[in-house]
Parts: sequence; structure tokens; C-alpha cells
Amino acid sequence: MAEHFSLRLKRAHMLAPSVRHLAFERVDGAELAYIPGQFLQVHFHYDDGKATKRSYSVATVAGDPQNSEGLIEIAVSYVDGGAATKLLSALQAGDEIAASGPYGRFCLQDADTNTRYLLIATGTGVTPYRAMLPRLRELAQTRGVEALLLYGARNAGELLYGDEFEAFAAEVPQFRFVPCLSREMRTPVRGNERSGYVQQALAEFTPNPTSDIAYLCGNPNMVDACFEALKGFDLPIPHIRREKYVSSK
Repeated sequence: MAEHFSLRLKRAHMLAPSVRHLAFERVDGAELAYIPGQFLQVHFHYDDGKATKRSYSVATVAGDPQNSEGLIEIAVSYVDGGAATKLLSALQAGDEIAASGPYGRFCLQDADTNTRYLLIATGTGVTPYRAMLPRLRELAQTRGVEALLLYGARNAGELLYGDEFEAFAAEVPQFRFVPCLSREMRTPVRGNERSGYVQQALAEFTPNPTSDIAYLCGNPNMVDACFEALKGFDLPIPHIRREKYVSSK
């Protein structure tokens, strides 16, 4: 059940030129009982006093030694002229905001019997997959489940948490990280990277209706394109799970 609570900013840093990572603690000291893949809503007011809210996936990795304080982490993409951008870009350590949650069903399901997850994202749509890493490790160890993360960005500097996904892939053989760079490739090019959009790279990995479950998160155009492509590979619609990120001012 969703709760309403206050969050206090503990620390923040820029992940990319227009994306900020924020780590909060609950003011009441309680833990956030969330399932990786769920999101929070931040509540605030426009300058005219009208109440509004914005949704942000929880990026927290449970059990991460770097998160021993159990902080609640989100990644915020800046929108020119955006009211949420104005609020969240100005937050300093110790500042408080109102929030509620968790919400959503964009989660790994205990009933799944698949042998591979296709995790596809653009931009901040990768944050729920960061939170899923401990569960993916467990599934790799207990059921041998594989996971492929196809992550689209314009250039390497916009690959949010890219170093963490690279490290996880080096540690867990069943996990593969494939960045898809649409504007500028690195020099020298890395072997796991592809040029172009994630939907263009998808066919290379041969989606299989008998073994795969796909998750799509991020830009609505990407989500729609990958959804149609996966249907073309005969994946059942219940095995294509979607969450679209729409920028709001």
C-alpha cells in the first residue's frame, strides 16, 4: 500500500550533463518497502499554488555497500522550463520534499519461468533495472536465468550507471550489457557497444517466444517500436512489459 512521507536529501551528484542522481532518507526514519521496478511520486506546487506531482523510478540497489544507509535513490532528467526541474535541481543536502509510494507493477514476477530477460531502456528508463540487479544475480545463481540489457543513449557520457552495469556484467556471466549509441561512438569502440538505436539492435539477439520476457522502459517512441518488433518475433503480449517515460513541465 502506498504511503505519504517526507524525504530529506542526503547527497546528490550529476550522472550526465542533464541528469541528477539524488539520494534521500525518510524523515520518519522508516524503510521504504518497495519492490525493484516500482516508482515514487514527488509532490509539490507550481508557482501559482496549484498542486502537482511527478513520478520517478527507484534506482536503489538493495545490499549495495555504497548504500549501507538504505537511502532512497532516484535519477532526475532535467526538462527546460520544468517545474520539477526547478525544484529538484535546487535541492541541497538537508532540504525536504513530500513524496508518496511505492507504486507500479513494472517488476520481476516470482511466477516467471522464463530463461532470459530482455531489459530495454533509454535515458532514465534504466533506473528500475539498476534496482533489479540483486534479484537478477539471485535468479542467475538459482535458475541460471540470463539477462540482456540493451541501453540506448546518444553518447557514452549519457549512459547512466554505465560503469555499474559493466561491473555487474563482469561479475555475473549470465548478465550482458549492450549500450546502443545513436550519435557518437567511443574511440576506440568497445566490443559490447552497438551503433544506432536499441530497436535496431534487438534482432541481433533473436528474441524467443518460448524463453524470453521483455521489459521496455523509457522514451515512448522506443517503447512502441520495440513492442511492435517483439510482437513480430511472436512474444506473447503478457511477456512484453512496458513503462513509458513522458517529460512534463
